Amino acid sequence: MLQAIKFSKGNLEILDQLQLPFVEKYIPIRTTEDGWHAIKDMKVRGAPAIAIVAMLALAAELTTAVDSDKLSQSPEEVCQYITEKLAYLVTSRPTAVNLADAARKLEALVTNRTKASGSTGRDVATAFIRGAEDMMGKDLEDNKRIGHNGAEWIATHAAKPGSSEVAVLTHCNTGSLATSGYGTALGVVRSLASKNILRHAYCTETRPYNQGSRLTAFELVHDKIPATLITDSMAAALLANTKVGVNAIVVGADRVAANGDTANKIGTYALAVLAKYHGVKFLVAAPLTTIDMATKSGKDIVIEQRAASEVTSIKGPSGGSETTDQITIETVQIAAPGINVWNPAFDITPASLIDGIITEVGVVEKGSDGQYHLGGLFDGSAF
Repeated sequence: MLQAIKFSKGNLEILDQLQLPFVEKYIPIRTTEDGWHAIKDMKVRGAPAIAIVAMLALAAELTTAVDSDKLSQSPEEVCQYITEKLAYLVTSRPTAVNLADAARKLEALVTNRTKASGSTGRDVATAFIRGAEDMMGKDLEDNKRIGHNGAEWIATHAAKPGSSEVAVLTHCNTGSLATSGYGTALGVVRSLASKNILRHAYCTETRPYNQGSRLTAFELVHDKIPATLITDSMAAALLANTKVGVNAIVVGADRVAANGDTANKIGTYALAVLAKYHGVKFLVAAPLTTIDMATKSGKDIVIEQRAASEVTSIKGPSGGSETTDQITIETVQIAAPGINVWNPAFDITPASLIDGIITEVGVVEKGSDGQYHLGGLFDGSAF
């Protein structure tokens, strides 16, 4: 698998996704400001990865302070500093709940450490650093469980009678580049492939930012998984093609509301509608950290609006670039000057269109009343 996030002894590097798949370049993240801009500028994206990079950016900054013995402040002062930095980091991407959830958990951790008898400012900073490292490790393990659970569900519920293989369509990028490793929805694809259940994977280009054609396709080729890229507008024709026989669509999530409504990359809602019409299973792969029980429905989710330039222009290497050293990334205008642009980063897929939500603890389906009861995921009563 690709390693998009590297963190060792306080040194954080991320694979710059703005340059993929043409240039594989790691960039250092030394401060919270570096982390904020990397997230805002989409050098790193994907709900789990955003949260991890944000927390590790602050961990890197604190490690430098600890190593240089600059933490002479009281534990209360260090705690306040961390709290302010976390609030700042959360503003980088408002829709993905994982970032706010990670900040809340680590803020609680350092608050408790601050209150501990004999605690020092250094102790508080160290507690945060270790908490951020643990968060990265847990995400990887959770992703692998999501992959296994999703693959098992698809093999049981989506495969056609008499067939042991399935074809799956996925949207945007939900793999190693969007997480600490393995991936959520793309992790399900990886797990299907490892179990020899996957016949073929299809990925959408995911306009306007092309995360599918640039990033998901890059990962599928890297892992040698049999796969085909389609444009977003080809999805309906693909699902209607009985020779292709797509069994399931698996997508990720930036936020899942308490009723199962899901915010994900723009275009997800359209795929869910198409899946319902064509009788194809539609699944959301999301760790528990993405499920926001405080948000009642999709109507309460704030949708981030992105710059018009993402729609009116496209980036890529200039023609004739043959080696990494020669590649020059250029921006090309593709829209009529002066046209108005609407560019929401996400859309909301109603729970009624979702056949199952794949988590690290299992796949939850709608109850006998036709509703999702996601609160049961946290106490084990959802299944």
